[in-house]
Amino acid sequence: MFRLAFALTLFVAAPESEVSPSIAAVVESTFPTSGRQVRQQAFDGDVGTSYEAARPPRKGDRVTLNFDAPVLVRFAEVHAKGLDGGTLEGSEDGATFASLAEFHDGVARAEPGKTFKALRVVPAKDAKELIAIQEFAVDSDPALRRFQFPVEFVVDDVDDPALKSWAEDVARTCERAYDVVAGALRVEGRRPERVVRISVKNDAEAPARASGARITASAKWFRAHPDDVGSMIHETARVVQNYRGHDNPDWLAEGVAAYVRFMVYEPSSPPADDAERAPRDQANLNAARFLKYVVTKYDPDFVLKLNRAMRERTYSDELFKDATGKTADELGQEWKASLASKD
Repeated sequence: MFRLAFALTLFVAAPESEVSPSIAAVVESTFPTSGRQVRQQAFDGDVGTSYEAARPPRKGDRVTLNFDAPVLVRFAEVHAKGLDGGTLEGSEDGATFASLAEFHDGVARAEPGKTFKALRVVPAKDAKELIAIQEFAVDSDPALRRFQFPVEFVVDDVDDPALKSWAEDVARTCERAYDVVAGALRVEGRRPERVVRISVKNDAEAPARASGARITASAKWFRAHPDDVGSMIHETARVVQNYRGHDNPDWLAEGVAAYVRFMVYEPSSPPADDAERAPRDQANLNAARFLKYVVTKYDPDFVLKLNRAMRERTYSDELFKDATGKTADELGQEWKASLASKD
């Protein structure tokens, strides 16, 4: 079957100031996704990737790029190979849209010079073919921040219907956090999972647990603790880690994930240090604190080095000494002494 390709190429101009803040954005769609060609690949800055829909358009279908805050959109050009019809639309409030340009011979151009919160593509009503969107881009002020690690979290198994909406909200939160998590655990030459599935099960014992590219959440736990989204961020880190085999110390694997959660994703509100309950080899927040100590005092790239070694199954305790000149036990004692000195 011929596959219609939307090539959204909204050329980006250099920001007026190198310190201008960037605004996050997210691709949303009424189409189901085809395979691993996820929505966020339509906004990753790479025209060689694409978001592919699993079915042809229906009445009411849209593909929308929503901005976290309004931006001034100066210029937009949309190429849609084989498409003659449909519209490019903009919205000042993210809810009410107006046409910016129509497609003619596969191209729509606009220079709105207006502040928008969203852009979207609306296929022609009589479109029959599958859609593959290659790239959204925007010449805007401030600039929009593209996805470095495109991903889609899919909720596909929820035992308690009352938690379905919660699970969908958490999925979107994890999608938005994925660049932060994957960036903190990046390994050169490797791209993390692009599709992560979420289950919410009545019989799950742990609050959340990752296995491969699936996260299973406890319905019982999240009925009682719906705000504990950090547990799902921790398991998102475990998905990105994707360590194979059982050669890595459990406390360290869990500690790296906890470090990403508490020290990278939500650093503003970690629980207070506890010198009396601070064993280095405990796979919990204390392990994350220990790693933060090493990162701060000795090697800012230490967690990256740990993650790479565990990912490649080359980890040994010598990694601590190579990075700091001290053994893991010596560092542990030094860290605990630093906690005691704060009392």
